[in-house]
Amino acid sequence: MSKLPPVLQNLSLPVIGSPLFIISNPQLVIAQCQAGIVGAMPALNARPAAQLDDWLAEITETLAAYDQAHPDKPSAPFAINQIVHKSNDRLDHDMQVCAKYKVPIIITSLGAREDVNQAVHAWGGIVLHDIINNKFAHKAIDKGADGLIAVATGAGGHAGVKSPFALIQEIRQWFDGPLALSGSIATGDAVLAAQAMGADFAYIGSAFIATQEARASDAYKQAIVDGDSDDIVYSNLFTGVHGNYLAPSIRAAGLDPQHLPESDPSQMNFGGDSAKAWKDIWGCGQGIGAISAVGTVAAYVEQLQREYQAARQRLAL
Repeated sequence: MSKLPPVLQNLSLPVIGSPLFIISNPQLVIAQCQAGIVGAMPALNARPAAQLDDWLAEITETLAAYDQAHPDKPSAPFAINQIVHKSNDRLDHDMQVCAKYKVPIIITSLGAREDVNQAVHAWGGIVLHDIINNKFAHKAIDKGADGLIAVATGAGGHAGVKSPFALIQEIRQWFDGPLALSGSIATGDAVLAAQAMGADFAYIGSAFIATQEARASDAYKQAIVDGDSDDIVYSNLFTGVHGNYLAPSIRAAGLDPQHLPESDPSQMNFGGDSAKAWKDIWGCGQGIGAISAVGTVAAYVEQLQREYQAARQRLAL
């Protein structure tokens, strides 16, 4: 296990809730943090851009009040995801808002930016950068990221193709800083398995879509409950970057999930408040077979904790 920065040392469970495009909102982030895990959301979920200031005020004020009322069990820190790809024309604005609230953790995606890392460090925050291979991991750390999120095969949204065993072992040969693993993690057993491989944290996303606090349609949540790994399709059609999506949503859009055309990666568009042509295509990872009902964030984290401790006891840890 690596030496962790103070902001990541006192979680109730070694879990980071991944930022879910469109789905994550202040209600979900606050519930995750109050349950003792890192809550996260993409800055781009706040639309129009001015809404980000309101959302960060809500998160920081609500968590501060919670901490005052629960001094023996304060909330976990929260994170904001920034897409640093050149097509994101909101990045400068959103970073200024994050600086205003001194966001403790910034998660960067789709490119490593030294200037972004320096800006976060200037207000006392840390940067976790998500990567899909060892080459990108080196780039991220070389440019000043504090930690890594290894996005392995089976992860929801923009996923890689590397086995988590290969990806973690390659990174741990040279990097001893904070490391989270993403990819099909939905149980406490899997959280412990991620640590056994050498990660510090499990990075869980799809399971949180099927919670009452998530800003997802009832149909989306039920599809998570009803689905399993056979319902996941890997394609770059929808954003230009390969990712995993729920087949029922693809069929609902009039497409054949088994015969999707390839997209031109140069057409990636993560800009500002632009309309999303595929807003009803549902991102999802392969771990959803473990999700059997829609419930609260608190209940799901409690379940993870029970499973995690049971797995430790089973292995006599």
